[in-house]
Amino acid sequence: MTGLAAPVAFRTEPNSPPITVRTTVQAGQLVNAPQVSFAGVAWRDYHGVLLPYSGAAGPGDVGDDRAAGFARTPLGALLAAVHIAVRANARWGPKVFEPTIDEQVIGPDAEALLASTRQAYEELRGDRPDGAALGRGYVVLEGFRWQGYSPQVASVDLVSAGPGDSDVTARAVTRIQLRWQDGDWRVVGPPGGAWSGAASAIESLDGYVRLQGGGG
Repeated sequence: MTGLAAPVAFRTEPNSPPITVRTTVQAGQLVNAPQVSFAGVAWRDYHGVLLPYSGAAGPGDVGDDRAAGFARTPLGALLAAVHIAVRANARWGPKVFEPTIDEQVIGPDAEALLASTRQAYEELRGDRPDGAALGRGYVVLEGFRWQGYSPQVASVDLVSAGPGDSDVTARAVTRIQLRWQDGDWRVVGPPGGAWSGAASAIESLDGYVRLQGGGG
């Protein structure tokens, strides 16, 4: 799951290749989303990554280092996109990424995503014990922009930033698409089961809603 050289979502160590999070599957049947209020949203540390939490919109269940239980609202979909995509990553170890992908990532490429994430984990863990997490994350969530929302499907672009080459901040926009299924939001797996190659580098947050608590 190592990703692009410049844009980027997650790095395994400060100077290692980034691990991206994005899906480009067509969502369909979308309408413009209303304004999202962040009143009552709190930002908490998740192994080095600040993530948003809402008592009303979710996640309602954060047991076992995971996150589920999101409201069927635009804010609920946005929070689900953030939390599920972050956890569907080799960085946190199989105790987190395996059940996250098994239960919260859907679509024809979900199985391939699980296989590629397992492979990435084995390549990155080095001499760490099997099952151990790979350490803290190095990414800041800065902003978002809706591609569309309905109570059935949603599509949102997330802007994240992390350390790039020569100590320059690398910023990228990644698209997360979701469906409401079995009483909660699920992320649609990326084509081919690979997050890499699906992020686009950007230079500024112009045109995006800033996530003040995340760093935007």
